[in-house]
Amino acid sequence: MLAWWLVSLFVGGALLMGWVATVLVFAAVSFIALREYATLVPTRREDRPVVLFVYAAIPISYGAIALDLYGYFLVIVPIYIFVGTASLMALIGRTDGFLATAGVLTWGMLICVFNIGHAAFLIRTPAAEAGPAGPAGLVFFLIAMTILADAAEAAGTRFFGRTPLSARLGPGRTVEGLAVSIAATGTAFTALSAFYTPLTLAPAAFIGFLLPVWAVMGSLVMAAVKRELGVATSSDLLPGYGGALDRIASLSFTAPWVFHMLAIFALDHF
Repeated sequence: MLAWWLVSLFVGGALLMGWVATVLVFAAVSFIALREYATLVPTRREDRPVVLFVYAAIPISYGAIALDLYGYFLVIVPIYIFVGTASLMALIGRTDGFLATAGVLTWGMLICVFNIGHAAFLIRTPAAEAGPAGPAGLVFFLIAMTILADAAEAAGTRFFGRTPLSARLGPGRTVEGLAVSIAATGTAFTALSAFYTPLTLAPAAFIGFLLPVWAVMGSLVMAAVKRELGVATSSDLLPGYGGALDRIASLSFTAPWVFHMLAIFALDHF
């Protein structure tokens, strides 16, 4: 609980301070998560220049966010950092395990930097388009609804869970828990969206009732990754709460979903 409150105060304080502080906080989260990921995945000594290059995705991506360059942000990691990573691996002669290593590093960039960056980019929404709570309200609402989705799924699994979403990953995520999360989060998102977002009722319901599916899939995918790596948590950064990579699992899937749906239905800026 102490760790949870510290994280809440840290992120909440950044939102109150404005877009600069918020972008810096998310950049720091991306760095910590990517560092945790890089220490967990299998790499070799000759991969060090490539791993260092991968970290370049953070200042470049968040620089695009700070400069409000949405078009550049969309292509930096999925195309240019990816191409640069593969090219550098070829230049250093990393041919054995080439596809596996390139895929592992690219996946880390997408989860830890690109996907999470969508949450930070919401703070750059013009105030005139953001809704009554402003750009900070959009970011807060995304995080709050993601936390609610996780909490409701955990409660639903604990009290009603019978059918695992993935038999190989155990009973930690269940169909019943997901159903509870969809009902609770979808209702809350739809009811509160008039204050926190510029969405009308129908798009809000569409986004809100599907958000828990993305949240649970993010947690399930991260659980599969940790199962393969043989670890329970990504680090002991937050005692009793895991590492940054553990905490962003759901948000890394919900942030792009909410961002792009807002861009489609309500935000002309993106």
